Amino acid sequence: MQQAIFVAPRENEPVAVYNADMKKAAKRSALGERVAAARQAAGLSQAQLAEKLGVSQQMVGYLELAPVAIRPELLAQLSEALAVPVDHLLGIERKTPRTPGPVGKARQIFERVSQLPRATQQRILANVEDALTAHEVRKAS
Repeated sequence: MQQAIFVAPRENEPVAVYNADMKKAAKRSALGERVAAARQAAGLSQAQLAEKLGVSQQMVGYLELAPVAIRPELLAQLSEALAVPVDHLLGIERKTPRTPGPVGKARQIFERVSQLPRATQQRILANVEDALTAHEVRKAS
């Protein structure tokens, strides 16, 4: 087991002993897990993220480790710096509403139609509605 001893900054203060097992023993908060994962995915070190946020590297380390109350401004900065939604950092999973509508080629055509001028869209939709009505009448007979 590797150990490093940190010298106390002042005389008569206890000396902190650090070993690799301490890092494993420290359990991150849920927010800390998400921040650390997003930071690593963005390819940033704690120091680089701290610089983007205008805080110390120790603050970023603390955010990743301890359960903290975080200011909304810092949460927004974290979201921007890590390019992830605030909901992701907070652990909120929003289900994207399924948009009803045509699939496949029909969806592609209607997306193209939506780019046309309003009057042209109305003429196309009137033709489609006529065709649908005719189909329903035939089906009902």
